[in-house]
Amino acid sequence: MVRNPERRVRLADAAVRVLARQGSRGLTHRAIDDEAGVPKGTASNYFSSREEIIDAILARIAERLTPDPAVHAELARRSPGVDLFTDYLRDIVHRLTSDPDSTIALFELRLEATRRPHVAAALAEWRRGGLAADVEFNASMGLPGDAADIALFHYAIDGLVLDRLTVPLDEQADVDALVATLVRRILGD
Repeated sequence: MVRNPERRVRLADAAVRVLARQGSRGLTHRAIDDEAGVPKGTASNYFSSREEIIDAILARIAERLTPDPAVHAELARRSPGVDLFTDYLRDIVHRLTSDPDSTIALFELRLEATRRPHVAAALAEWRRGGLAADVEFNASMGLPGDAADIALFHYAIDGLVLDRLTVPLDEQADVDALVATLVRRILGD
């Protein structure tokens, strides 16, 4: 087994870019090698199957989209409430839109999940784990909203982010204002 963690991260990042830019059909070991600028066969030494590539992509996206501890520490100093919840949600939207390759790759995986059971299983576990973590975080921080509300936010944010990264309904829309409106419509004041 190959044990160069830096190269594995480099290959996983290349796989994210390939998936985001070329789609599921373009995601091959050769395309990953080319994108990473490594010798042919390198990706297959690290990921022996498509399933391993998908698992590596999901793990790398999770790392790339992890909240900035400094941002969360600053937010955690504030009093719980709708305004604080809004700012946490804005941070999520910012992370998703500022790393479009990761986010588009996730959307590509969701489409591929309709045709490939391994992708569906890996993605379902990953997404459900994220939802559970969000519900737990919300409760531990004393923020408003129950599990059903958090699920609604996931549905809405997915749509908002897809809109922003593809063909926006309104290119001039203020995303921060949209998030604030969304929070107040679901949670009230």
